Amino acid sequence: MTATEQARGRGILAPSAKACCQTGGGEGAGANAPVVALAGAPNTGKSTLFNGLTGARVTMGNWPGTTVEVSRGVWRATKDSAPCSCEDCDCGSGGPIEMTLIDLPGAYSLDPHSPDEELTRDLLVGGPEDERPDLAVVACDASRLANSLYLVAQLRERGIRAVVALTMLDVATKRGVQISAARLAHALGCPVVGIDPRRRTGLDRLAKTVRATLLQPVPAPRPTPATSDSLELDDDRFTWIAAAVEAGTSTAAEGQRATLSDRVDRWVTAPVIGPLFFLAVMWGVFEITTAVAAPFQDLLDGLFSGPVTDGATWLIGALGLGDTWVQGLVVDGLIAGVGMLLTFVPLMTLMFILLALLEDSGYLARAAVVTDRLMRSIGLPGRAFLPLIVGYGCNVPAISGTRILPNAQHRILTALLVPFTSCTARLTVFVMMGAVFFGPYAGTAVFGMYVTSIVIIVLVGLLLRGTLWRGEPIEPLVIDLPAYQVPTLRLTASVTWVRLKGFLQTASGIIVATVAAVWLLQSIPVHGGEQFGEVPVQDSVYGVAAQAIAPVFAPAGFGSWESTSTLVVGFVAKEAVISSWAQTYAVAEPDESDQPGDLGAAVMRTFTESSGGHPVPAALAFMVFLMAYTPCVATLAAQWREIGPKWTVFGIGLQLVTAWVLAVAVFQVGRLLW
Repeated sequence: MTATEQARGRGILAPSAKACCQTGGGEGAGANAPVVALAGAPNTGKSTLFNGLTGARVTMGNWPGTTVEVSRGVWRATKDSAPCSCEDCDCGSGGPIEMTLIDLPGAYSLDPHSPDEELTRDLLVGGPEDERPDLAVVACDASRLANSLYLVAQLRERGIRAVVALTMLDVATKRGVQISAARLAHALGCPVVGIDPRRRTGLDRLAKTVRATLLQPVPAPRPTPATSDSLELDDDRFTWIAAAVEAGTSTAAEGQRATLSDRVDRWVTAPVIGPLFFLAVMWGVFEITTAVAAPFQDLLDGLFSGPVTDGATWLIGALGLGDTWVQGLVVDGLIAGVGMLLTFVPLMTLMFILLALLEDSGYLARAAVVTDRLMRSIGLPGRAFLPLIVGYGCNVPAISGTRILPNAQHRILTALLVPFTSCTARLTVFVMMGAVFFGPYAGTAVFGMYVTSIVIIVLVGLLLRGTLWRGEPIEPLVIDLPAYQVPTLRLTASVTWVRLKGFLQTASGIIVATVAAVWLLQSIPVHGGEQFGEVPVQDSVYGVAAQAIAPVFAPAGFGSWESTSTLVVGFVAKEAVISSWAQTYAVAEPDESDQPGDLGAAVMRTFTESSGGHPVPAALAFMVFLMAYTPCVATLAAQWREIGPKWTVFGIGLQLVTAWVLAVAVFQVGRLLW
């Protein structure tokens, strides 16, 4: 079985009836396409390179038999960069070719310390030779060349086709280091290509080199000492790496110069200034997001509550369906619910842009260093910060990201803490609540929720560490900090679009289904004598069920059925909280002072009544509960897959108890102050 056939059998390749040199639609490369693995240590530009080589032709999925996600995509080399000489191909030389590119989890070596690294090892060197990828492209940071070559040394020992892709060449130049690709290639015994994946330069040269290497015989393994002593083998590898670096690089007479990144890091990673700077940066992100996005949100809100609603009402009336359940479903259900969610698209776009800028600039890697001491206080290594910071975007990939932790107990603890990170779905609710109850201080209020999220993570982590995970060893944080770089427009736009599209694709299906379910429950009468679709919300199945739950939240100040019902819907997805509110107030009798689409006024009135005249602390309590209780069913599914049913159920109970206790405490203390 060839490597291509093996990859297709494992689900990495999608079968295609096209010849290998034909281009066209489809997620997988052609039937005879070679399989190329992209490997390298974290923060070497590997993922950026993968995105640059595959463009939008990427799919994600778990590797069969594991819970580790692997990206695969079609790498289409251009006609000029890779002349075709495929077997059984009649397209003639000079045509474009396709390769299947697999983005392996980041790994410093073939000695695994986590499930991700174990998969990388197994795919590169595990099993029979004909079941491995045809070639490995190893991304190496030119500014820290010696740190990146250990994986290359191990691959060369196995006689695997490899091509070294040098990234960060501009950073190396600034540090006074010049690299000769030809001399380095001779020393390593494999091709070396300098590239800039952020600016998409050198990719054609890389494609040509990969194609030429694929046509060459498998290289002979690098000679190594005939010993099984791991220390002696490591000494041999480090000696080989040092010789290759010396042969392929030259340093300015004054030695490696301290760069701007080095000077800045003295401050932003300092024990005291570093955390303060991190909080200031995050405050700025939320302040900018809420302030800039607000006018666009108001514009879209007016569009959906005005012309769109009026147009849909007129069209339904023209079809003879006015004042029927159809109008209720479309106007009060889909338009009110989905339309309200869409008003937050400018907010999400701006948030994703700012986070992409921080990521592309290299700052987020420093955040892991800054929070290392905090992570250790709750019994977790600094690397645990990485999945936690991902959780502030979405909890689902954050829980999957716990695989980078080598210790099983650390993975379980981190997966239990991830749901307390405030994902972007909660952000939409926080922004609306902030605008309604805190006015010009909305950005600070939202930022306060994220600080509260960090405090909750620390407190819950300390509780679990002191009870369930006493004495677990903590490994020191080892991380390569990428140099600071000016973010590129192409990369920022690409990352923003991918994340926004993912949010809309995930939210759209869930929201439409939830909106339809909520409308159905709001249309079914509980008492006899009322017609379907014409029942007051409080007398519907939806309203009566919410009223039964509401007393539980009375001590927290939001014991009204309008508020508690949204929390039940929020179990499905937090995006649905606002849409369910919009549906409830759209079909309920409006207050005389309310204007069409004025959801905020209705929410303010509800919280004022349920809190006994203390709406602000009640709103804070609601926001704290929303942040701390179970995120969504997708998160639960991810937890079930990663840590099993026992810990998932334990986590649900932990989240609900924590959320309720904190919400009650916030309101009871707050009502004494406001």
